[in-house]
Amino acid sequence: MKVDILVFAVHPDDAELGCCGTILKHIAAGKKVGLVDLTRGELGTRGTAKIRDEEAADSAVLMGLHARENLGMRDGFFQNDETHQMQIIQMIRKYQPEIILCNALADRHPDHGRASGLVSDSVFLSGLPKIITEYHNENQQAHRPKLLLHYIQDKYIKPDIVIDVTEFWDKKMACVTAFKTQFFTAELQSEGQQTYISSPDFLHILEGRAREFGKNIGCKFAEGFTCDRILGVTSLFDLH
Repeated sequence: MKVDILVFAVHPDDAELGCCGTILKHIAAGKKVGLVDLTRGELGTRGTAKIRDEEAADSAVLMGLHARENLGMRDGFFQNDETHQMQIIQMIRKYQPEIILCNALADRHPDHGRASGLVSDSVFLSGLPKIITEYHNENQQAHRPKLLLHYIQDKYIKPDIVIDVTEFWDKKMACVTAFKTQFFTAELQSEGQQTYISSPDFLHILEGRAREFGKNIGCKFAEGFTCDRILGVTSLFDLH
């Protein structure tokens, strides 16, 4: 069950929007990546939870994920409390990642920041051996990842690092638009109530952000991440 990178996303499609290029890049490099969606996105204006499940499964295949599961937390109303922390801890201990990626620290959607706090607290707690969790009736071992990064979502946040995803941009967009009920596609453009993210302009905004981040490191497209601690490199020549 061990993966190298475990991604947490409060809504199905958050990871696709925020860090899918990074996921694809690391899978292509031979790393194992798992994705845990916290909710089924049942409060979304367009589509249904069942359809979102199907879209998430389609996107998982496109990404080549080694695992994707959904915790079924209550969309819009989950809390950063012991009950929900224990669910996150169980997933961290199940997959034992070296790196965790999760939602932005603050964003337009209030679920994003709340989920970020939930995962951040749970990452620390997961390393405490006196917190007991079980999986399939067996005690889990304490585990704390080496690194926690927050992907940048709708609200502009200055990144601490950016990752070149130019090679994987087209595939990222295929994963995003696998959520046909949520984002603009020609065949579904007139179906259901239109929203901020169903407008074709939203995808242009997504591309514009990636181009902006990429410009700073001399590439076409990049994804940005923040970290709540100082990051280090082994050599100045590793910097772009």
